[in-house]
Formats: sequence, C-alpha cells, structure tokens
Amino acid sequence: MANRLAHATSPYLLQHADNPVDWWEWEPAAFEEARRRNVPVFLSVGYSSCHWCHVLASESFEDELTAAYMNEHFVNIKVDREERPDVDSVYMEAVQAATGQGGWPMTVFMTADGEPFYFGTYFPPEPRHGMPSFMQVLEGVRTAWVGRPAEVAEVARKIVRDLAGRRIEYGKAGVPGPEELAQALLGLTREYDDRHGGFGGAPKFPPSMVLEFLLRHHARTGSEGALQMAADTCEAMARGGIYDQLGGGFARYAVDRAWTVPHFEKMLYDNALLCRVYAHLWRATGSDLARRVALETADFMVRELRTREGGFASALDADSDDGTGRHVEGAYYAWSPAQLREVLGDEDAEVAMAYFGVTEEGTFEHGTSVLQLPQDGPVVDGVRLAGIRDRLLAARAGRPAPGRDDKVVAAWNGLAVAALAECGAYFDRPDLVDRATEAADLLVRLHFDAAAGRARLARTSKDGVVGGNAGVLEDYGDVAEGFLALAAVTGEGVWLEFAGFLCDLVLDRFVAEDGSLYDTAHDAEALIRRPQDPTDNAAPAGWTAAAGALLSYAAHTGSEAHRTAAERALGVVHALGPRAPRFIGWGLAVAEALLDGPREVAVVGAADDPMRERLHRTALLGTAPGAVVALGEPDGDEFPLLTDRPLVEGRPAAYVCRHFVCSAPTADDRALARELGAIRS
Repeated sequence: MANRLAHATSPYLLQHADNPVDWWEWEPAAFEEARRRNVPVFLSVGYSSCHWCHVLASESFEDELTAAYMNEHFVNIKVDREERPDVDSVYMEAVQAATGQGGWPMTVFMTADGEPFYFGTYFPPEPRHGMPSFMQVLEGVRTAWVGRPAEVAEVARKIVRDLAGRRIEYGKAGVPGPEELAQALLGLTREYDDRHGGFGGAPKFPPSMVLEFLLRHHARTGSEGALQMAADTCEAMARGGIYDQLGGGFARYAVDRAWTVPHFEKMLYDNALLCRVYAHLWRATGSDLARRVALETADFMVRELRTREGGFASALDADSDDGTGRHVEGAYYAWSPAQLREVLGDEDAEVAMAYFGVTEEGTFEHGTSVLQLPQDGPVVDGVRLAGIRDRLLAARAGRPAPGRDDKVVAAWNGLAVAALAECGAYFDRPDLVDRATEAADLLVRLHFDAAAGRARLARTSKDGVVGGNAGVLEDYGDVAEGFLALAAVTGEGVWLEFAGFLCDLVLDRFVAEDGSLYDTAHDAEALIRRPQDPTDNAAPAGWTAAAGALLSYAAHTGSEAHRTAAERALGVVHALGPRAPRFIGWGLAVAEALLDGPREVAVVGAADDPMRERLHRTALLGTAPGAVVALGEPDGDEFPLLTDRPLVEGRPAAYVCRHFVCSAPTADDRALARELGAIRS
C-alpha cells in the first residue's frame, strides 16, 4: 500500500511512495503527530540521483521489519533536499558541526520542536567498518528517548543554542580590492594540482565558479597563471571520464584526482555552469576544445534534460539496470573490450580502445572502462571517428537509461538560461537562444507569483504544476542572472524588467541590517535557525548569486540602491576570499566585475542593419569582467543604457561606459573589441 508520499510532486519522494515506512512530508502535521505520540522525529534527506540514498532505501526502508520498527517508534519524515534546501542547510550544518562531515542521505533524529539530538548519513544493514547498523541506531535512539528523556532534551537544546550562536564572519566594511583578489589567486595556486588540473585531491569536483574567477582575473589583470590554471583544468576535465565522451555533458564529480572515474549522476547545475565556463574559455582563447565541449554540453542539456514544458529537469541518475535487473552505478556509460568488439568489430574496436583509453583490465569495475581521451592517444581520421561514435551511441541508446528527475528547479534553470543564451550568441546557434527563451518563459509563467503583497518565486515545478515551496535566495539570484544574460543576447528589455523585479524582492526580503544576506525570505517558514551561507557548494551560494545579479542590474539602470547592496554583500569576500578561495569562487568573480566597473555597453542602430549585429556580437564577445550589454534603437526605451545614445554619422554605434560615464562612441567593431579587452594594471 502506498504511503503519504504518493501525493508528492518530488520524484525523489515518489521513489519512496511504496516503502512500508509510513513517511510524512515536511509539514506541521508531522510534528504534531510526534508530539501527540511522544516519539522522536526521524528525518531522512536525500535526492533522486543520490546513489547511497538508493542503497539505504533498498537495504532498510524497503525492509518490512525495519519499517515496522520505524513506524512504531518514530514519526518518519522524508525531504527532497532540492525542494527544501533551507531544511537541508540547517540540519546539515548541525550534522557537520557534530560529526565533522556530512553528505547524503542525511539522517537526523529530533524532537517534535525540530531540535536535533543525533545525526549521521548512511548506515548499513549490519555493523560494518566500525559503523553501527541502521537498526542499532534506531534502537539506541529509542532507548535514549525512553530511558533518558531529560538528557536527550538537554542535548537538543544545547545543539540549537550552539547553532543560534554561530555567526558569519562577514568581513570589514567596504568592497574587496585588488589585494584580496591577488591573495585569493595565490591561495588557489597553492592548492592547484599541477599534474591533473583542478584543486585538492580525491574526490575531485569541477571548480566551475573558481574557473569563472580565474578567467575574469586574467581579463582584468592579464595574469597568465590564472588563465593557464583555468585552461589546463578545463582540458583535463574534458579529456577525463567525468566528461561523457559520446553524448556530452559532465558527471557530478570524479572519485579520483585524475578525473578518470566519475560518480555518474549528471546534474543540471553542473552542466549549465560548465557549459558557460567553456564558452567563456573559448571567448578568451579561441580554443577548439572549449568550443566543442561548450556546444556538446549545451546539446546534452537540450536533448536529455529538457522537459515537455520547455524547462530543464534536475538530474540523471547515476545508476541504471545492467541488463540483469540489478541497478548498478555507471552501467549505462562503461564499456568492456568485448562490448566494443560486439558493436564495432575487431578492427574499429582496437582503434576505439586506444582512442578512448579502454583497457583489458578496465579503469572502472568488472573489467569495464570509462571512456576518456588520453593525451597520448592515437590520431584517428575524423570520418572514421564519427562513425565509431555514432555506432557506440546507438548501441548505448539500447541500454536501460538512467532515471531522470523531472522537477524543474528555478535556480538551476536560471543558470541554464544564461549558458544557452550565451552559447547560442557566441556560436551562431539561434536554436539554443530559443531554448533559453522558452525556459525563461516557463519560469515567468509558472514560477512567478506577482500578486500584490505576496509576490514570490516558487522553487520547483513538475509536469507543468508549480510546487508549494517558496524560492530561496539562490533562486532569485540565479534566475535574475539568467534573465540578464538573455536580455543582453536578445535585446529584449522585458528580461531586464523581470530581473529587476527579482532584485527588488531580494532587497525587500533577504537583506539583513548589516548588509549580509539570508538564504530564506523574512516571511519564510521559521526553522530552528534562519539559514545564511555565503560559501559556494555545487552552485553559486545564494548570497553571491544575488550580489552578482544586483551588481549587473545596477550597471544597467544606474540604481545606487542595488549597487550599494551588492557592494555590502561582497564584504564577505574580505573574510573568505584570501583564506578559502575555493569556496567563494563566484563571490570572487563578482568582485572582479565590480573592480572593472562593470562596464556598460550600449549598442544602437536599426534592427536590420548588419553593422549593428557586428557591434552587438563584438560586445557579447568582450572579456571585460561582468560587462552588461544593451541593444536597441537610438534612444530606445527597452534599456536605460540606450537613453541619449544617438547614431554616429548615421551609422550604428557602441558606447562603452562606467557608472553611465561613457568614452567616445565607436562605429568600428575592431575598436570596440580592443576597448572591451583587459585593463592591464
């Protein structure tokens, strides 16, 4: 019999709808039930493409005896961390503070007041490697709850007090300057992996936001070291198994430091961020590899993540059926030599093995390999290689495909809008701009609620139905970022208006008196702590995403209120940039834009004039950090930047400004390109 989750909209929750566990969603009624029964709350947090979440579910939540014990002694709540990042953030902070580590599935035991007292992540079905079994954990918590209630209550109160006492080290007043950004670069240099690219050891995650900072830092200062770290890391990832050498797109992370074996789930946010990084690397260097990877990643998102409604789904699972009925991680993507020979024949299989780094021993599990592009691989004729790829792709399409989480997350779709719009403009792919526009339309049509007095952005939708959870700060910041990129590419000022609407809501509902930013709105559901985190995780922190959007909107409009809010928010870079640059990459990237101006570019001319198009393309391809671009008729009302911007001798012209103070206009696209290059300092 299905449990309460049968009515959920989250694909992750629906995966648990047939568990024998009597699950609740996160709702007041669940806590009232715990209070009525005087039992603890068991909170389990995960997401649909989480491998170990599936393992815990199959081992414990699908077990009748375990479920019966859970139902008798606990009120059990299941949360999709992608729908409720606020709940996830608050309790993950408690888990990390108590255990020194975190991850998913996240396991938390708490009182009916939401006060946590015991934590963990994955627990096996029997004791293993020093870990207690899941049933031992349940029994231990139950024993403590019944036998030592005062002790449990005091532990819970102390944890909540400790969390409440935590404060963000916000940094000194004023914006970060060149010194802080130079120190951040030095810190990254110390952590850089000279051999394999990227930062730190295994597991190794794509450093998308740090790469954006490095590219912007190079554009502003001319630092060849910054550009080299970015370019080498991008090449290493693109050649590694973390990149899908057949279908395009990136897996979540590599389990080794050489990018060889990925954790195979593919997330929308990773691919949107990396698509944009590779496009920006091509813009800076002209790299053919960067162009290819940017376009392949864009095409992957459109082909495999686009929903019927025009948005983009959250993720593809890491696991899939291996052909025997077992769900196995990587089964869809890995190849053995025998499988290559079956598809390609002996001769082409030998070529493919050498080209893609497939060995008889295997680089993954059970004699299979993840396809790579080794540096010392053979040169293969392009026509022959295309034929090999096509046949392998066709064969792979016959395998059971990984599951897809179809929910549309506002923030991640904002990132996708920005990436697809820019790729479409850079590489003459109007179809990608169309896909970006359709996703933006969906966000406006379905996720916006502009009703007076309660205007808000919804976090998720699925199958054209909006979810009930309010957007968090990252939704507002990333969607505004996407709209601003789309405005620059299309010249449609309505996207600037929508971005301004979101930025105004940020100022009204998320900003603290000291200029710091909260992750939830002031009228959001009250948790044991109002979450506030300026550090990047898998995607830009809401704090820095909002700062970037506020800064760009101010550059478009001249709004001092929005610029001041951005500057105050960037004070956190003082504290975190020099000592933890890997974890505030987007904040550093926004600070680069602030130091550069950011520059404001107005391109004016008749819509059908080819010269206007050349100037517009040149403006979009400029590397000036965070530059904003407005396009329209002379003195057009689509963008404030167009006001008092006439033609030059009857011809289209471009105006480059800072704080609405402009240099002489130019009708020469080559002169414009030089002007939007780096400022050397």
